[in-house]
Amino acid sequence: MERHDSMNRISFCLITRNEERNLARALRSIASVADEAIVVDCGSTDRTTEIAREHGAKVVYRAWTNFGDQRNFAVAQSSHEWIYTLDADEALSDELRISLREWKQKEPEFAVYEGPRLTQYLGGWIRHSGWYPNMQRRLYQKSAAHYEGIVHETLVFDGELGRLRGDLLHYTIETFADHEAKVESYCTLAAQKMFDAGKRSWRAAKWFATPWTFLQSFVFRAGFLDGYRGALIAHMAARSVRLKFRRLGALVQQTKRNSN
Repeated sequence: MERHDSMNRISFCLITRNEERNLARALRSIASVADEAIVVDCGSTDRTTEIAREHGAKVVYRAWTNFGDQRNFAVAQSSHEWIYTLDADEALSDELRISLREWKQKEPEFAVYEGPRLTQYLGGWIRHSGWYPNMQRRLYQKSAAHYEGIVHETLVFDGELGRLRGDLLHYTIETFADHEAKVESYCTLAAQKMFDAGKRSWRAAKWFATPWTFLQSFVFRAGFLDGYRGALIAHMAARSVRLKFRRLGALVQQTKRNSN
């Protein structure tokens, strides 16, 4: 990874597993701004780690625990005070690269910076449906913030946020089967998280939150402007809610049976 002459040096941190389809694009996109790249892999069986090394990244193995732990571990491997957390299926846009290069030459005003993420879904960019601008807090001073969370990890910090120009590009779902698989995985984790937090009410949410979720995505968040992709996004958002609460119900009922 190339070293750049600047006031603020940035370590880009990624966590991976079987990302050979995406990783090269992500690492190419950061080449002109990254002072180092850290890839923490949890056991890829494809060419992920080879691709990472080919692009100059430092590769470290860590068995999977959860998203928050993996990200914090990756940050702990970094050499610089400023961190940018990136997913393998993301890439910096041209404007975001320019914004970061300009930021590196200035005295930082904030400890954490956010910026918009633009998602590509089934080959098209989604600018509505509640998916954009989808602000992401990715650039931060590692002494001032850390990640918490098992499913949707959160960057925890105090103080005000700065803002970066330019979109973080997210190449998330290429086929509808990919979307179905993501929903299945997410719902299982989300149901367990709700159950562990003590939530036991699920029937009303399953029946009423499901149609409301579709309406919210397709109508109130202008998903119809995203065409058929917007309709699919709304449908899958509603399905995700239904499955999440159905699986929570299954956990609740299993616990009751086991206690009898």
